[in-house]
Amino acid sequence: MGALTSRELLIAGSVIAYILLTSILAYALRSRTSAQFMVGSKALPAVVIGVLLMSEFIGAKSTVGTAQEAFEKGMAAGWSVHAAAVGFLLLGLLFARKVYRTQQHTISGIVEQRYGNGARIVVSIIMIYALLLVNVGNYVSGAAALSSAIHTNLTISTFIIAAFSAVYYVFGGLKSIAYVTVLHSIVKLAGIAILVAVAAQLSGGLEPIRSTLPPEYFTLDGMVGPNKIFAWIVGTVGAIFSTQYIIQAIASNRNELAARGSVLFAALLCLPLGFALGFIGVAARYLYPTQDSLYALPVFIEKMSPALASVVTVSLVASVLVSVSTVALATTALVMKDFYVPWRKPGPDAELRATRYMSLAVGMLPLLCVFFTPHILELSFFTRALRLSIAIVACLGVYLPWLGSPRTAVASLVASGVCTTAWYLMGNPYGIDNMYVAAVVPALVLAADRLIPGSRAAAKVQESSR
Repeated sequence: MGALTSRELLIAGSVIAYILLTSILAYALRSRTSAQFMVGSKALPAVVIGVLLMSEFIGAKSTVGTAQEAFEKGMAAGWSVHAAAVGFLLLGLLFARKVYRTQQHTISGIVEQRYGNGARIVVSIIMIYALLLVNVGNYVSGAAALSSAIHTNLTISTFIIAAFSAVYYVFGGLKSIAYVTVLHSIVKLAGIAILVAVAAQLSGGLEPIRSTLPPEYFTLDGMVGPNKIFAWIVGTVGAIFSTQYIIQAIASNRNELAARGSVLFAALLCLPLGFALGFIGVAARYLYPTQDSLYALPVFIEKMSPALASVVTVSLVASVLVSVSTVALATTALVMKDFYVPWRKPGPDAELRATRYMSLAVGMLPLLCVFFTPHILELSFFTRALRLSIAIVACLGVYLPWLGSPRTAVASLVASGVCTTAWYLMGNPYGIDNMYVAAVVPALVLAADRLIPGSRAAAKVQESSR
């Protein structure tokens, strides 16, 4: 018991020391204006933005969730991370420069340029809804890692994560978070490398695992299935194209070329992580087949020496801190730009002060939902499905501006949000993933605007009245 206590004290001490040091760094680099808080005053290097993009999309929720899925369905779970590499590649080649040219740092602002204020409000509401759920998954995955390491229950671990992450997004803003994220990401990659090494040592490598687990665990689509993998890719690409914190990070680059370069660098960083997390999950299934799949990754922390366990726990906590912080910051940007500032019209100092209070509120709100403990990866891709519908409407507005109208854009977004949520809550009936519902519904509603007699005339009247 004494050895266990010493271990817990070492891990807890390492986590607290790391959080305190990075909190001091975040405070020293804190944003002093609203421009620095939201877009870093467009002074961030492309490499820093690339690391921020990767860390935003491949956070604790994705790392713990991918290992959990691999535990249940095989190495093909790595596609959940590889899909992000595909998404960043396409974003860099097709859309990053267009996003930068809009001079907007919110996705709702980009949609407004084509479909008007009504669509902007609906996009903002859907994105806020999706991002709050993203942080539910971040808190759950972070609490799972922390509770496994220091032997606290999930509730206490969740509140520890929430309390310390607040320092980053309340005081730091994007300027501070971006630079601190580079340190977080180095620690996170080191932690994943240690986990892979420990999993390989305990399991004896890939060969014993292959000879014991079902062959499907090592095929291209595994027990996940091509339908689910394709849905992951579609949803992740759509979410990357539309997610608020991605748009915000792109807007923080110094110029269009840097915007494209930062996104392509993020794609390169994502590639090896899918293989690593898939291996960790199947190794846990081989070694501990009866345990709860949620602990497929954290279980290896208990098998390490105290020093290595401290590094890995710190890496997972770092991953959670940056994920929670960037999502809270993105949600705050939407609330402030689309609701608070138009309503209150504050001065610069009052706006920065209100932004800090608002960021604290949106960071704490997801705590109301974490106790349901959903399946992390399913929740993650449901939130991507919600964002996919926004990406479809935004891309159609850019590349097919003749399709749809402000009225039908609003209708398509509302219909997609309601239908996708209902389909997810029903458990994806008939084997149709909610991702496909999110993709098809807005396109059908916009297309109907061209097919229903009289709809175009009404739309033109509405357009001229704006």
